[in-house]
Amino acid sequence: MKIIKARTLGFCMGVRRAVELAEAEALRASACGTPVYSLGSLVHNPRVLADLENMGVRNVDELPQKRDNCSVIIRAHGIDPNAENELRNSGVNIVDATCPNVKASQMKAEELVQAGYNLFIAGEANHAEIIGIMGYMLSCNAPFCKVVGNTAEAGREAKKLYSINNDAKTALLGQTTISEDLYNAIGEAVGLFFPNLELIQTICGATKDRQNALREFLDQVDAVIVAGGKDSANTRSLLTIAQKSGKPCVLAEDKTQIPESFFSYNTVGLCAGASTPDSVIDEIEKTLFKVE
Repeated sequence: MKIIKARTLGFCMGVRRAVELAEAEALRASACGTPVYSLGSLVHNPRVLADLENMGVRNVDELPQKRDNCSVIIRAHGIDPNAENELRNSGVNIVDATCPNVKASQMKAEELVQAGYNLFIAGEANHAEIIGIMGYMLSCNAPFCKVVGNTAEAGREAKKLYSINNDAKTALLGQTTISEDLYNAIGEAVGLFFPNLELIQTICGATKDRQNALREFLDQVDAVIVAGGKDSANTRSLLTIAQKSGKPCVLAEDKTQIPESFFSYNTVGLCAGASTPDSVIDEIEKTLFKVE
């Protein structure tokens, strides 16, 4: 079997920064005997979360009532500004692991609202990053801000805004991990109603790079394995691109999720999401070669 690996693999800058901050805080807290909490999943990869838990980082959706001397890590996807303010006023030690690209999107959304824009956000409404960005817009009393996940939703929401204000000043932001094709398609759908729609470039460069690296080998392989967490938006975007090629493809969180049929292909392509550790990528590659 021949394996073609994408030219871009391993942690992106934002994930690497978040993991390093969490590991450093876990070591510091361990020496002091104080608890460390991650408010929500630090990143969307089960192996990474398990490794951090073994170091003492407890993943929680809500902080316990008793939290004296604890540390709280803000996940790479960021959080709602009101929630952050509550944390800062509660006296806990805060480690802000928000990805710089996500933080830039938060600040841009706030800036656009204050400038009088009506905002569309291309992305997943329930994704942690989007929830955080929406929080920034709502805290500024945005007159109109809608999350749209596809062209149908985009057209529907644009039509509603048009019926209220057909001369609205509009802008489109994108989830940092959305596919560029989907972002552009959503922009076209909104643009049918608002030709002067401003397209704000917020898609992470690492996301684009991984997607392009996947496309580069699609015509050279018989099947594709996308290594990464099922909760990872950028990993799912890679899977969507692979599926559109018509080639057999699978999203595998670890080596146990490789379908048996994949061992019979002559050439398999291997790419990975931005939060997939090298250890998972290496295990999948060795398993394909049947080297343990």
